[in-house]
Parts: sequence; structure tokens; C-alpha cells
Amino acid sequence: MGHWNNALLLLAIFMATLLLSRAQNSPQDFVDAHNQARAQVGVGPMTWDSRVASFAQNYANQRRGDCQLVHSQNRPYGENLAYASGFDFTGVQAVNLWVGEKADYDYNSNTCAPGKACGHYTQVVWRNSVRLGCARVQCNNGAWFVTCNYDPPGNYVGQKPY
Repeated sequence: MGHWNNALLLLAIFMATLLLSRAQNSPQDFVDAHNQARAQVGVGPMTWDSRVASFAQNYANQRRGDCQLVHSQNRPYGENLAYASGFDFTGVQAVNLWVGEKADYDYNSNTCAPGKACGHYTQVVWRNSVRLGCARVQCNNGAWFVTCNYDPPGNYVGQKPY
């Protein structure tokens, strides 16, 4: 009987690990993280788009070899990129990294604080971007690369995101 209890315990641990490794990386996780930030500033929700997600996945696969934060060429979408090594970097953590730039964005002047970046944040909350597709890959060096694409794109010079 003890043998079966140990086997069941190991199976339960394995299943929990499997579920946690998938946690915060599903399409709905990406959408929820974006929509939470958008709701905070009164912007409508985004929806997952398989066409945009396919574009994101294709590009993420191209970056698997080097994990460089280089934007895709001739893209029809807005794009945010993130990279992290040393831990299991989730899609939600990437979105939260971009949303964290909110502290450096001044809505009244529509500018970033001197020496700071905030364009990732403004793309997340861009009012006209309504379709989302994201992808996450583990690179050959063990690091994680995350990309999200936005349709239609945002971050037009002189326009406020919301």
C-alpha cells in the first residue's frame, strides 16, 4: 500500500509541476494581463487573434537561436519584446514588465521620463489596438524570449494612447 501512495504522490507532484509550467503562458493569460492594464486607464479589452499569434510565434521561433531583442522586419503589427535568463520567465511577467513602464509615462505631456522607456506600456494600452497575439520560446542558451503583436499597431507620434 505504501508503494502506491508514493507513486500517487510522485504523480501529483509531476502534474502540479506541469500545470505550473503552463501557468501564465496561455493565450488567455496574455489577454487578461493586457486587459487588466487597459481597464486601469479606461481602454476597452483586447481579444486573442490566431493570425496575429501565428505571426508572433513565427518570429519568436526565428529568435530562438540568439534571443536578441531585435524587432521583426516589415511587420504589419505593433510589437513588444522581452527577454530574461536565469529563471522561468512567463508571458505574464513579460506583460507586467511592459506595464511597469507606466511609472515613467506622463499622460499630460505624452512623453517618457528623461532617460526612460515607456513605449512598451503605451502599446499595451493603445486604444485602437484590439487584437493580440503573443508567443514565448526558450532560446538555445536557456533564456526566454517573449513577443506580443498588436493589431492595429499603436504608438503614433503625436497621438496619446488613450
